[in-house]
Amino acid sequence: MDLCNERDIRALLARHGFRFSKSMGQNFLIESWVPRDIAAASGADQDTGVLEIGPGIGPLTVQLARRAGRVVAVELDRTLLPVLDETLGSFGNVEVVPGDILKLDLPALLDDKLKDLTPIVCANLPYNITTPVLTALLECGRFRSITVMIQREVARRICARPGTADYGAFSLFCQYHARVELLFDVPPKCFLPAPKVTSSVVRLVPRPAPSEVEDEGFFFRVVRASFAQRRKTLLNSLSSAFGDRLSKEALRDVLDTCGLPADVRGERLSIPEFARLASALARRGAE
Repeated sequence: MDLCNERDIRALLARHGFRFSKSMGQNFLIESWVPRDIAAASGADQDTGVLEIGPGIGPLTVQLARRAGRVVAVELDRTLLPVLDETLGSFGNVEVVPGDILKLDLPALLDDKLKDLTPIVCANLPYNITTPVLTALLECGRFRSITVMIQREVARRICARPGTADYGAFSLFCQYHARVELLFDVPPKCFLPAPKVTSSVVRLVPRPAPSEVEDEGFFFRVVRASFAQRRKTLLNSLSSAFGDRLSKEALRDVLDTCGLPADVRGERLSIPEFARLASALARRGAE
């Protein structure tokens, strides 16, 4: 059975009485190069244990199983479990875990299922949970790499540079925690049913927190405040967030101390610039 052949897919799903769920963002791959290239990009080998999220009917899982020491695939839709039993039954190094990835204890899952292997993530993520899932994976701090297919718009935001239209708080969050790389696009015609948007594959390689950040929690408070109202200048955004502690004149002085003009906007600042700004605000009592 070819898990990327549309005729085989429809016959498989018909045997199990499966119906697509729009709420779960289910779109199955019908081009074999896509799961092959995603799995290859993940760097999976016999020393790695792969966490896959949303395996669907298993085309990416199969490619990962051929490369990795072990694959743990978390699937929310229980109607897919008998389908996966059929498609993955011949792979002894694959385990399907029913559940919601956003409710699972990731460190406990890794310790239980992927012990003694180097954990990585490789997945075709449902569009509607991309941001919270990536946030949880990065904050877990246990993965050597995270390779995912997501909506192209989100992929561009993740990889955006300061001063571009796509750059925002989530760009900064991802780039704070990892080195990010946009790998390749996947057009809608590669899926059944075809989504209305193009997908992209990105790789995030976690790294230590930037040394210039003194207080991570306060750093991200400043970042969120700076992007809360994109049309506002940074001065006005900071005034909205910290005006109960520092006057506008004091905030203007903080910006000047950091070498930032009063009319600069938050989307112009890099991680080191936000780090200097957060440190200066902390010293003036904005925490």
